[in-house]
Amino acid sequence: MPGLPPMVAPPAERGDDPLTASGAVNAVGTVLEEVLDERLRHSRSVDPVFARELADRLAALTARGGKRLRTAFAHCGWRAAGGSGDATAVLRTGAALELLQACALVHDDVMDGSVQRRGAPALHVDLARRHWAAGMHGSSESFGTSAAVLTGDLALAWADDLLTETALGTPHGTRLHGEWRAMRTEMVGGQYLDLHAQAARSSGVDEALTIATLKSSLYTVARPLALGAVLAGADGDALDALRAAGRCAGLAFQLRDDLLGAFGDPALTGKPADDDLRSRKLTYLLAVAVRLADTADDHLSAAALAPDADPKSDRAVRQVRSALVRTGARDLVEAKIGELTDMSLAHFDRCGARPAVRHEFAALVGRATGAVPRGDGEVA
Repeated sequence: MPGLPPMVAPPAERGDDPLTASGAVNAVGTVLEEVLDERLRHSRSVDPVFARELADRLAALTARGGKRLRTAFAHCGWRAAGGSGDATAVLRTGAALELLQACALVHDDVMDGSVQRRGAPALHVDLARRHWAAGMHGSSESFGTSAAVLTGDLALAWADDLLTETALGTPHGTRLHGEWRAMRTEMVGGQYLDLHAQAARSSGVDEALTIATLKSSLYTVARPLALGAVLAGADGDALDALRAAGRCAGLAFQLRDDLLGAFGDPALTGKPADDDLRSRKLTYLLAVAVRLADTADDHLSAAALAPDADPKSDRAVRQVRSALVRTGARDLVEAKIGELTDMSLAHFDRCGARPAVRHEFAALVGRATGAVPRGDGEVA
């Protein structure tokens, strides 16, 4: 998560693949450079304006990084299933995941109206400013939105192309593509339910958990773990254990992100801290606070969190934030993160991974959820 310490790799096992999750995160950068260079050459042969204004911006956003947790979890799943030696297929799968993440970020920023991403202007904002600066005709905002949607589509095309090329080069390609296909549909389903919940002014806890599971939990951890595992030929029992571990860890990751969205420091997260509150995004944090306020007859908190409230002013945002604390929702979500983290590690132990890999997974989960590793596969 933003603001957490960098991932620390555990000692390598003797005779084991020397590339750890942190090594995979570094190595996928090289793979991405090669992939992006090839895609940019092709884009320039298609049209120089398209290449300069869209493809180059997409490449810059992708290369700017982020945490690359999906690559790390894919590699961890591969090792958990006995993968070793040549990690090319895993790294190419990781690069495809990073391109898919670029698509998700660009589209998410458009849908949420976010103005900042990874410490820089969001892509639709950057493109709108370029339109205005060039004195072009029409609405700069409409141009920026439309161009950003196309850029996200381009990222998705590049991701699909890379995953397909990788699948064709491995004996496990059919299973790899099956996991990828399911993940894309889950991600879009989660995004739509997120939009629907905001439009319907929903406050349900179960609905919030469904959105968090589809939009983030499966996409961030469970499917990347499975993608890596199938490349190592994992059997059904191992995949079931890894998917269960990933669902718990991914949900804890999203709950941490919800807390950062409400209370985080923008200097550390790279994005504004108030966007979720101003838009009344249905997060588990919000849904729990609404339920607790109703149960306790806390009318002040209930009014601040109500579906018809308009938390766009700074004062209203402060009232919502205070309600999240006063109802006990913030503390409850913190406790839920710890519970899910423990469950994730217990599920991972069932996949039969060696101690060094279990330690590595625990460190990854700790980094993603904000829990502090204690060692021996446990997380505080």
